[in-house]
Amino acid sequence: MTAPRRGEPPWAGVPVRRQGAPDPRRQGARPAPTARRATPAGRQAPAPAPRPAAGRAAPTARSGAPAARTGAPKPGQSKPGQPGRPTQGQAKQGQAKQGRPTTARLRQSPVDRQPGRGRPAPRVPRAVPPRRPPRQRRPRRPRRPADPGRRLRLALIVMLFALTVFGGRLVQLQGLDGPTTASRALAERTTTVPLTAHRGDIVDADGNVLATTVDRVNLLVDQTIVANYKRSGVLVGAQGAAVDVGRVLNVSAASLLPKLTGTNKGALLAKDLPPDVAREVLRLPIPGILPQSASRRTYPAKTTAANVLGFVSTAEDGRALGGIELARDADLKGRSGWLRYEHARDAARTRIPTGVTEEQEPQPGRTVQLTLVRDLQWRAQDLIDAQVAATGSASGDVVVLDAKTFQVLALATAPTFDPNAYGKASADDLGNRPLLDVFEPGSTAKVITMAAALQEKVVTPTTPITVPPSLHRGGRTFTDAETHGTEQLTVNGVLAQSSNIGTIEVGERVAPATLYDYMRRFGLGSKTGVGLPESAGLLVPGDTWTDSQRYTVMFGQGMSVTALQAASVFATIANNGVRLQPQLVAGERDADGVLHPEPTPAGVQVISPEVAKSMREMLENVVGKNGTAEKANVAGYRVAGKTGTAQVADRGVYRDGWYTASFIGMAPADDPALVIAVILQKPTNGHFGGEVAAPVFQELMTAALLQRKVPPTGTKPPDIPIRWR
Repeated sequence: MTAPRRGEPPWAGVPVRRQGAPDPRRQGARPAPTARRATPAGRQAPAPAPRPAAGRAAPTARSGAPAARTGAPKPGQSKPGQPGRPTQGQAKQGQAKQGRPTTARLRQSPVDRQPGRGRPAPRVPRAVPPRRPPRQRRPRRPRRPADPGRRLRLALIVMLFALTVFGGRLVQLQGLDGPTTASRALAERTTTVPLTAHRGDIVDADGNVLATTVDRVNLLVDQTIVANYKRSGVLVGAQGAAVDVGRVLNVSAASLLPKLTGTNKGALLAKDLPPDVAREVLRLPIPGILPQSASRRTYPAKTTAANVLGFVSTAEDGRALGGIELARDADLKGRSGWLRYEHARDAARTRIPTGVTEEQEPQPGRTVQLTLVRDLQWRAQDLIDAQVAATGSASGDVVVLDAKTFQVLALATAPTFDPNAYGKASADDLGNRPLLDVFEPGSTAKVITMAAALQEKVVTPTTPITVPPSLHRGGRTFTDAETHGTEQLTVNGVLAQSSNIGTIEVGERVAPATLYDYMRRFGLGSKTGVGLPESAGLLVPGDTWTDSQRYTVMFGQGMSVTALQAASVFATIANNGVRLQPQLVAGERDADGVLHPEPTPAGVQVISPEVAKSMREMLENVVGKNGTAEKANVAGYRVAGKTGTAQVADRGVYRDGWYTASFIGMAPADDPALVIAVILQKPTNGHFGGEVAAPVFQELMTAALLQRKVPPTGTKPPDIPIRWR
């Protein structure tokens, strides 16, 4: 090894063994020295100097020395014996190292095999690119000591910012949004329970209850814990509970078992139980059974006045569905209240005793007092039910009016229904036929024709009328119900005999417009205003009557009325010619029991009292021995009335065998107290009003006069001639 020259690294003269070169130690030569230490990462390790062959010294890299091997050096390599020339990239790297001198490393050239020897000759070392000199680190500046005041100021700023954010949010929640947030939170933990007002009662004229609301109890059950039921310490579960509850409710255990098993925590076990029965069930130690307050609308009189009262739905909403219940629903139902309380956030919403509690007490409904008399209503219902069945009629109606006040004392129809079980009735039986069903009145309308003629003074009760067997008017030939020859009747006789021909002869003396006006004044063609849904009937204007209708309306054909309208016509005659509005509701009683009467409109003077009296006297002959309704007589009382037998039209054509049989009368005739109308539709066992309707009138009028304590008549009816020759 040669000593390094000036400017060369210390290891420049150290021989380096190339890979594949012969090991000098195996040839008896001294081994080459090893590298001193590992080269740091990122730096290029210097190549060791090639070892000289045995007995030969390794050539040194000198500038200007000839090359030790044949052939030109590779690009980027220096000639042997000369310092290596850096490449362009290496030169730039050398310039960036603050002008440090670069030293060329020599690499061993490939060896040439020497002639005559079996080992290869050592390669001439090549120039190696200069190693990147280490970068000098700039000396670190000494750290300044930390400023505690600066840290405190920074922490204070952060704290003030956080407090500002929290404070602003607090102001927003409790100041700006405080009421809204508080109300929203309160609403989430409060429950409002409706408090249903007690529905008012419906009573008759004497205060007897016709409709009322009674307390009932519904039983709910938590099905998940019924299985824990023990009887005398023995676990019997849901099966035993079904047996015990069924014994109290008088139902089979099999029907109750499905209601007691399952996962429902609020299943309905029994509904609408009387309180005493519910208490018996609750005395059983069955876990999970709870009571729920309920109510039920009941009608103690059952079918009595059912069509007048209407009914209320049995569903939880309790909606009124007809009659007075619906017409007066706003006054009957009162005003419901509510209870609002704060509850826990559990599944049962347990009420917090010290929480917020608000309550608005419900206001009970008013009691509606009717003009009906319960006992009289029951009697009317009983009689019409029996007569409809006896005559085979499709339906029947009864109306009882106070002759002086027009108060409705009874309003019955058959068939009817029981409002306690309205679901079992047919739809046709739920309505109020005396107010809704219309029919041609027939001969009962002849009283209007006669009253108009008397009022217009074109006839008197004794005016002679010649009644031929038939009469041709308006393109039609009219006859009476019974065939007869020419008869000499008075106006009184025409009414008593119910002659259609005689009525036409009297009515044609009154102008059509005048007759129409009287019909309207008697209330035909307009609603009575009784306070319930009703029909106005049918009455076309007089100037539109056809030629034949001009005469048919005189005896009750070509127009239609309701039973209440027909009764109101006779009540007008009974009330000395003054027509009043029929009244069904007497008034309402408030919670203090004070009665507030219904307003009564002023009456209308239709005919004079004198004409009304003449009409009553003429009508007395109808129930006499020469009249058509002897069966309507009431012992001890003077009775006035009129029969009616009208054909029933079906789609504009009168059907054979279909009739409306009626009788409407008053008593006592000299000072009427009551007016009763009896109408039967399509009877099959007889069809004349005097045969099928008059008997009902007679029985009901007798009972009504006794019930109203009307004294017997002390006078005799006048003798008005029926015939003039």
